Amino acid sequence: MANVVLIIHLLLALALIGAVLVQRSEGGGLGMGGGGGAVSGRAAATALTRVTWILAGAFIVTSISLTVIAARDSASSSVFDRLGTSAPVVEETAPALPGAGDSLLPPSEGDNAPLVPRAD
Repeated sequence: MANVVLIIHLLLALALIGAVLVQRSEGGGLGMGGGGGAVSGRAAATALTRVTWILAGAFIVTSISLTVIAARDSASSSVFDRLGTSAPVVEETAPALPGAGDSLLPPSEGDNAPLVPRAD
């Protein structure tokens, strides 16, 4: 259910963006636009303006619906309540370090040879 409402919500968002971008600028914002002449206090609502209002209303309805669905599907307990019932923590021990006389390199053939004094 939530996926269907989410897809409708995203499609409404794209349609609303398109409807707003297609509309003609009425001016008044930052002194831009072509609003010259006498502008009446009540602007005529065109079909595109009505579509924009309908899309905005549907967008708000789907936003509230998604919020209600998310609240209904969420857990009733707090995250802090679940912290006390978690699995016990197992501490790992580090491997023992080699002794002072041990070499970190594998033994070579010369290490296994008997110690024989050299004749110089």
